[in-house]
Amino acid sequence: MKKINIKVIVPLTVLLVCMVYACQKDILNRPIQRSLSPSIVANKTGVESLLIGTYSLLDGVGGRGGGINAAGSNWLFGSVAAGDAYKGSEPSDGGNDALPVGNFTLANSNPYITSKYTLCFDGVARANDVLRTLALAKDIGADDVKRITGEAKFLRAYYYMELKKMYNMIPYVDENVTNYNLPNDKDIWPNIEADLQAGIDNIPVTQAQKGRANKWVAVAYLAKAKMFQHKFAEARTLFTDLITNGVKGDGNKFALNVNFQRNFSPQAAQKNSPESVFAAQASVNDNSGGNNGNTGDELNFPYTGGPGACCGWFNPSQSLANSFKTDANGLPLFTTFNNGQLVSGKTNPYTGTVDPRIDITMGRPNVPYLDWGNPPAAWIRDPTDGVFNPRKNVYSSAEKGTNSSTENYWAANEVTSNNVNLMRWSDVLLMAAEAEVEAGTTDKALEYVNLVRTRAAGTTWWVYKNSAYDPSKSEYTVKTTPADNYLIKTYPAGAFADKNYARTAIHFERKLELAMEGQRFFDLQRWDQGTGSMADEINAFFAYDININLQLKGAHFTKGRNEYYPIPQSEIDLSASTGQGVLKQNPGY
Repeated sequence: MKKINIKVIVPLTVLLVCMVYACQKDILNRPIQRSLSPSIVANKTGVESLLIGTYSLLDGVGGRGGGINAAGSNWLFGSVAAGDAYKGSEPSDGGNDALPVGNFTLANSNPYITSKYTLCFDGVARANDVLRTLALAKDIGADDVKRITGEAKFLRAYYYMELKKMYNMIPYVDENVTNYNLPNDKDIWPNIEADLQAGIDNIPVTQAQKGRANKWVAVAYLAKAKMFQHKFAEARTLFTDLITNGVKGDGNKFALNVNFQRNFSPQAAQKNSPESVFAAQASVNDNSGGNNGNTGDELNFPYTGGPGACCGWFNPSQSLANSFKTDANGLPLFTTFNNGQLVSGKTNPYTGTVDPRIDITMGRPNVPYLDWGNPPAAWIRDPTDGVFNPRKNVYSSAEKGTNSSTENYWAANEVTSNNVNLMRWSDVLLMAAEAEVEAGTTDKALEYVNLVRTRAAGTTWWVYKNSAYDPSKSEYTVKTTPADNYLIKTYPAGAFADKNYARTAIHFERKLELAMEGQRFFDLQRWDQGTGSMADEINAFFAYDININLQLKGAHFTKGRNEYYPIPQSEIDLSASTGQGVLKQNPGY
């Protein structure tokens, strides 16, 4: 674990003076050149700057390992690897690194796996630096000490939750550790819970700045941590409190946006809305050279001629599109969505009803794409990529140059001011519904799910033909001709009396509501519990979509192995650099 040692000792230098350093075997025995002593920043300004630096890695960009490979949206790890989308682009573009992640043919040295690991541990290191430096500062009042402590521990828990979801068994390093070569032989959920509880106990309810966590954000993440551990009764208590009493940092209640599209708007007036529980903040054209924009998703645009100018990655899958089919009652087809005609098929396409969320989730042929018109065939870089384009991370034509970057950056048109949604209120409601099914009442679960579906049935934000698009409202101005045969309804009273049906309905609702948001892989993971259900769903996706996307050739999910990603081999090697290694690889790798 020598690399973690370096990251824990050096981040003050990295953050404040951008010192470049290498992982050489004897680096810990060398004096750090041009380093900045912690005592210099042991004051209110310095500590607050360190805390902001810890927040800055939420989008997965910056620090060690940051960038497309470690995007905070988890678009590759959470969506491509779960069947929401294809890798996209040409087969050779990312064929040696990104494609193996989605196909589960990756090596332990895969750069995406390594980048995510080092980025998250950099976040941990920065949180620890805040706590160490805070202890040295003499000019910080008691209230600010309490708040900063809570925020730093919350952020440490956030990065550790990312690591836990990705790699399962990882070492835990806090601000008091001096021996960094630690084994990954203990379950760190108790440590994560303790840090989240510290956030609840110390972070105030109100926060002056948008983007900062408040007490209720910490409650939401503690409830999510309980869900991963199947502590449903404890999660239910937390969710009930959060839904009843929770407010944002500005004091306003959390709530669903009436307009689904507003959750994905890059406009400042629409970001950090009542539905945004926690988000990585993004901005452009602010003299940062593009570095404050959402660069983690910069590849995920139509190929040419529309928003962006590159790169044709992250194309929604045919299976995902088919999942939005609805029956005569406006309800999903849980197990038969891939039967029959293809949604937006090139020949003999599906003509039945669909959930309107499909056209906010993906761009489809013959359906208006914001104000860009109908997506042309040229937006698909390679026939292997199917016929759909990503949509939740883009901007309208009217916003180009305002909410997309004009700065000196290699892919300026792909850098946007879209925040990265890390948790939305609909995510909270659907997790709460799960907890109610397992530890409460199915009637309450039905209520929560139907809140989400009621919003989806609202017509104001639907996509319409023959209409201008108003980005200031995230709406089409003329609501006369829906872009497709939309039909969605709530579940009827008593529908969740059968718990198995209720579970299936909630799981599928999460698939639809949170599609393309980096969530699905980790949902499947926490539902699996050794049953093989995760392998069954992902392998069924491979078996169906191989007929669309030849890049899936050889893809296979192995039960007992692929539920987690491998510990990077470089980290295992580093842990053994001074003797017997203490880091152990995950099973099957």
